[in-house]
Amino acid sequence: MTDAAVTMDFHPQPQPGTAKPWAFPAPDRGTLPNGLTVLRCHRPGQQVVAVEIFLNAPLDAEPEGLDGIATIMARAFSEGTDKLSAEEFAAELERCGATLDAHADHPGVRLSLEVPVSRLHKALGLLAEALRAPAFADSEVERLVRNRLDEIPHETANPARRAAKELYKQLFPADSRMSRPRQGSEETVERIDAAIVRAFYDDHVRPATSTAVIVGDLSGTDVDAVLADTLGAWTGEAAGTRSMPPVNADDTGRVVIVDRPGAVQTQLLIGRIGPDRHDRVWPAQVLGTYCLGGTLTSRLDRVLREEKGYTYGVRAFTQVLRSAPDGTGAAMLAISGSVDTASTGPALDDLWKVLRTLASEGLTDAERDVAVQNLVGVAPLKYETAAAVAGTLADQVEQHLSDDFQGQLYARLAETGTVEATAAVVSAFPVDRLVTVLVGDASQIEEPVRALGIGEVTVVNG
Repeated sequence: MTDAAVTMDFHPQPQPGTAKPWAFPAPDRGTLPNGLTVLRCHRPGQQVVAVEIFLNAPLDAEPEGLDGIATIMARAFSEGTDKLSAEEFAAELERCGATLDAHADHPGVRLSLEVPVSRLHKALGLLAEALRAPAFADSEVERLVRNRLDEIPHETANPARRAAKELYKQLFPADSRMSRPRQGSEETVERIDAAIVRAFYDDHVRPATSTAVIVGDLSGTDVDAVLADTLGAWTGEAAGTRSMPPVNADDTGRVVIVDRPGAVQTQLLIGRIGPDRHDRVWPAQVLGTYCLGGTLTSRLDRVLREEKGYTYGVRAFTQVLRSAPDGTGAAMLAISGSVDTASTGPALDDLWKVLRTLASEGLTDAERDVAVQNLVGVAPLKYETAAAVAGTLADQVEQHLSDDFQGQLYARLAETGTVEATAAVVSAFPVDRLVTVLVGDASQIEEPVRALGIGEVTVVNG
C-alpha cells in the first residue's frame, strides 16, 4: 500500500485594490421656512444617522453671576417636553434606538442625536419637541443643579481639570467669561432654578439662529418631508446678532504651582493664546504643533518619555476657544502631561530645551513628512462614521467657517513645508511667553522650578 500524495489548494491571497481619491464630504446647505439652517450630507452605507444641532447661546450670553446656566439648559433638553415627562421622553428615545447628548461651550450649545435611519423621523420629532417645548420642570432642573454641584468637587480633585481651571484663570482677565469654568462654579450653579433656565432659553434659543447638520445614508428617506414635519414645526422670533468681545489674554511668562501636599506626581499644563482657524497660519501651526507633541514619535515624547523616562507621554495641542472672521477669535496653544514629583524640575528643563532647539535648529523634513501622513493620510479612517463627519461640520458652523474648510485644510497641510511649519510652532510656543501651571507638592517642586528661571513662581492652594 502506497501513501497517496496529499495536496492542498490555497485560497488566493487578497490583493489591495486601487486607492481611490478621498475628500472630506461637502454638505448641501439650505434653510427651512422657520429660518433654521440645514446642512445635509449623504453618506452611502451609513445606516446610523448623526444629527448635530447648534444653538447660538454662547457662554458670554449667560447672565452675570449665573455661570453654568447654559450647561443646565443643555442637559434639561432631554428631561421632558410639554407632552412627555422625563421618563417618557427617555423611553421614546430608547424605543427608537437613539442616543441624545448635549453640552455647552463658549461658542454655543450643541445637541447630538444618533439613530438608525429607519427611525429618523420619530427620533427627529422627539428632538424637535425638546427644542420647541422643553418642560424645564422644577424638579428636573433642581436635580440637574444638584448633579452639577456634585461634579465640582470631583473636578477639583482631578489634577488635569484643576490645572486647566487655573490656567484659564491666569490667562484671562477676571471679567472675561473665559477666565471661569465653562460649566459654572458652586457659587453660580446653586443660584440656578427652572425660571432662570426658561428665561435664558426664551432669550437665546430659536430656529432662525440655529443650524441642523444631518449626516448618513439618506437615499431612501424623504429628508424634506421629515424636516418639514419635525424641525420645521419649531417656531420662534428672529433675533439680532450679538457682538462678541475680543479675546484678551496675558501670556507673560510665569509659573503657578497649585499645592497638593504629598502628591507623588506633578501635572503640567503650559499654555498661551494664539490665532484661530481663520488665520492663514493655522495649517502650519497644526502641522508644527503635531511635530512638537502630537504623537508618540514627537519631539517631546522622544526626549521626555523615551530618552529620560520622566513620563508616560506629553502632548502639545491646539484647541479653538472661539473662532470669528473678524479677528475676535482665539485658540488655546498648550502642552500637557504628568511626571513624578522628583522629576518635575529636570522635566521642565528638558522641555524648555526642546523648545529652544526648535527655535535654533528647526524641524526636520522627516518629522514634517510623518506629521502630514498622520494628519492627512489617515483622514478617511477618522471620518468613517456619520457622527465624525457631522461633528466636524457642526464645528465649522459654530466657528463661522466655510462648508469646504476641512477639505481645504487637508490640501493646505499637504502643501505646507518644513520651514513654514517650524516658523509657526516656534511662534506658537515662545519660551518667554508661556504660562506654566503645575499641580503638585509645592514643598518638593518649588525650589527646583525657581532655579530654572522660566518666570516668576507663585504658589496657590490646591
